[in-house]
Order: sequence, then C-alpha cells, then structure tokens
Amino acid sequence: MKRKPRRDRSIILKVLCLLVCVYVFGSLLNLWSTLNESQAELKALKEEYAQTENDIAELKAMLQDESNTQIIEKAARERLGYIYSDGQIFVDISGN
Repeated sequence: MKRKPRRDRSIILKVLCLLVCVYVFGSLLNLWSTLNESQAELKALKEEYAQTENDIAELKAMLQDESNTQIIEKAARERLGYIYSDGQIFVDISGN
C-alpha cells in the first residue's frame, strides 16, 4: 500500500511542475509584449526628438541670419493660419 501514495505524490509533483512552467511561460510572453511596446514607444520618442532638434536648428539658423521677417512670416503662417493675399490653402480631408 505504500506504492499508491508515492504514485499520487509523483502525479501531484508533475502537475505542480507543469503549472509552474505554464506560469513562467505566460510571464515571459507578457514581458515580451511589454518589451515590444516599450521599443515602439522609444522609436516614436526618438523620431519626435529628431524633429524637435531639426526645428531648433532651423530656428537657430534664422536667428543667426538676423532676418526677423522670416521668423514673423513663419509664425504667422503656422501658428495664426495667415496666408498671402494670392495664396491658397489646401485641406487634406482623407484623415491621414
């Protein structure tokens, strides 16, 4: 009769090992997806940083040229939405 409890322990031990392996595998998958999301966010932030650096370089170049009219014109077009009297505005309605 000693063999039966030993076999039950063996089955319980195998089931516990299987559950631990499934838990570890699930955790690894979760970490993998978190890593991929973080890498995508990092890539987006790097692109935004590069764009900001380009904008700063452009503004510095304008300041070094000492042509305030270019700065004023750019601000009027981009921030205030002004255009020249003979200018045309095209609006992209495709949603892209």
